[in-house]
Amino acid sequence: MRIQDIIEGKKQWRAHVARVKALPPDYRIVYKEMQRYLFKIGPVDLPDGSLFSGIVDFFEEGVAAGKGVLELIGDDVAAFCDELVEDSRTYADIYQESVSGRKAR
Repeated sequence: MRIQDIIEGKKQWRAHVARVKALPPDYRIVYKEMQRYLFKIGPVDLPDGSLFSGIVDFFEEGVAAGKGVLELIGDDVAAFCDELVEDSRTYADIYQESVSGRKAR
């Protein structure tokens, strides 16, 4: 990875964080919980950043429509996150495969 790629990645992440900070407080709280949960279950393709950007896009649309965050995602943040990554390979899948000795997907 070139130094220019690292710099560009940091710029993109800072812009993303600024978008999150611009959200209303309840949206920010839920976003942080989603982020924590997704980092824990670990979709393998998480580092590309498109999932988090998509969540912020979705939240910004909800704010513009005047909806509360729980109206958008429901009461169970973990279940919503699980639906987001249900077709994605996760580190939990890889762990399960290593324990069982077979490929899960």
